[in-house]
Amino acid sequence: MIRFENVSVTYDGVPEPTVRGVDFEVPEGELVLLVGPSGVGKSTILGAVSGLVPHFTGGTLRGRVTVAGRDTRTHKPRELADVVGTVGQDPLSHFVTDTVEDELAYGMESLGLAPDVMRRRVEETLDLLGLAGLRDRPISTLSGGQQQRVAIGSVLTPHPRVLVLDEPTSALDPAAAEEVLAVLQRLVHDLGTTVLMAEHRLERVIQYADQVALLPSPGAAPVLGTPAAVMAVSPVYPPVVDLGRLADWSPLPLTVRDARRRAPALRERLTEGAEAAERAEATEPAEAAERAPATEEASATAEAQRAESTSPPPAPEAPRHAPSRWWPRRHRPSVSARSAHEAHAAHAAEVRSLAVRRGRVQALRHVDLTVTPGETIALMGRNGAGKSTLLAALVGLVEPASGSVRVGDAVPHRTAPPDLVRRVGLVPQEPRDLLYADTVAAECAQADRDAGAAPGTCRALVSGLLPGIADDTHPRDLSEGQRLTLALAVVLTARPPLLLLDEPTRGLDYAAKGRLVAVLRGLAAEGHAVVLATHDVELAAELAHRVVLLADGEVIADGPTADVVVASPSFAPQVTKILAPQKWLTVTQVREALA
Repeated sequence: MIRFENVSVTYDGVPEPTVRGVDFEVPEGELVLLVGPSGVGKSTILGAVSGLVPHFTGGTLRGRVTVAGRDTRTHKPRELADVVGTVGQDPLSHFVTDTVEDELAYGMESLGLAPDVMRRRVEETLDLLGLAGLRDRPISTLSGGQQQRVAIGSVLTPHPRVLVLDEPTSALDPAAAEEVLAVLQRLVHDLGTTVLMAEHRLERVIQYADQVALLPSPGAAPVLGTPAAVMAVSPVYPPVVDLGRLADWSPLPLTVRDARRRAPALRERLTEGAEAAERAEATEPAEAAERAPATEEASATAEAQRAESTSPPPAPEAPRHAPSRWWPRRHRPSVSARSAHEAHAAHAAEVRSLAVRRGRVQALRHVDLTVTPGETIALMGRNGAGKSTLLAALVGLVEPASGSVRVGDAVPHRTAPPDLVRRVGLVPQEPRDLLYADTVAAECAQADRDAGAAPGTCRALVSGLLPGIADDTHPRDLSEGQRLTLALAVVLTARPPLLLLDEPTRGLDYAAKGRLVAVLRGLAAEGHAVVLATHDVELAAELAHRVVLLADGEVIADGPTADVVVASPSFAPQVTKILAPQKWLTVTQVREALA
């Protein structure tokens, strides 16, 4: 159905091809997953299938791409529209109408389908993707995840033979992602639809793939194989594969179910390790008490011998009791002597009985939230629960209908922007909203000036988070993950006391996500407060001290990460599901415990 014949793509002004040596076939009725680190050319390959590369993006395509026998070099995107349906990383760039129902119908109208066929397919798609309650809503009022579902629905209604999907679950909550992937699997199995998909959250999609095409590095030829074979050599892999590598399971599991079947021996090892650690902890104080008198005596003897060997008068006899430095301190000092101000640090942000309306929608109601310096909080919940609205209230973009919001000593919606940016910074879902310069270098230089930071500060953050982004690249030419990295660096340059991030891992591979976690942990250790709205349960498990669950604009759970996510089937990370009933969250925790 899709055939790549020694394809390479070189964009204008770039000395080396973005992709080269692409030579493989996607058979009809299969789902092929395109994986690899950020910036290796996955979106370029997808664009070549739909004809957007090079007809829209420019550049030079060598080799040949055919879809259902049509050569994309000689067929423009509009001439492939009846065969190929495409959803890019940015759903907003695809919308051409104002409401959900109109958007679902637009593609069919363009192809001249009969009105009764259009009506039936719209109703089917509304039900399939859980959009029936949103049919009359303006698209501009939807959450990012809801918009992504509408974008997917708009390419499903014309019933294309080929679907090309770029990060289709990046803004979806776990339940919605499962629904969308189940729909795709049904189309593949029942209707013979061919799907070529790029996705970084492999824990969601790897089990649905018939084949995996790995792009290991920029310009490298893809490696094609079964999911298990490719995951064994891939530089990017989900937590279930990481745990399988750690436990030396062969073949590597791709699903939680497969991993749970092999997990009893690993659970036993972890239980034995925990028991041994507890026994060691229990015996340490007794052993230390036995050692202390001998240590004191030896110390006193040594002091006396040193004193006798010198010319000054003899030193006084060493004390009978050892100084406190000899005793291992296992507990933090008491805070009883601290002042009340020191013991109860000022809140980085405080929300009380907050209610927010957005048009006809009650986006938030009766929300209470306190954020303290040095704390990292993950806001979670299904699409449309109010997470982005809460962040917008904290940064002053929306005015409360009732209740109060304070950031430090400021009321955000009443504070002038130059004063507010010194207190709080927001990285929005759409990073392009923050980027307006013509090059990455100009964007970073302006960020340094705005923040009063040393020249090169922003550029160093970009390189640290995602190496390989050239200074002279235009922000619009970056991948979604690269654009997000640049926007994040722009905000981090000012080092605000309160940092807000809305879906900060969209488009990031596992390595880039790990670097982001390291940066955010460093900021929290320095006293910055971090609040992130995310559907990435693995990120929340790795980073957050607290998880706040929202539903229909209300807080339904607020507590330590381990307590909240372990109790939730939807928001539990893979390691938690595999090793339950033990309460492990990440592969890192398991690795440290086994070591």
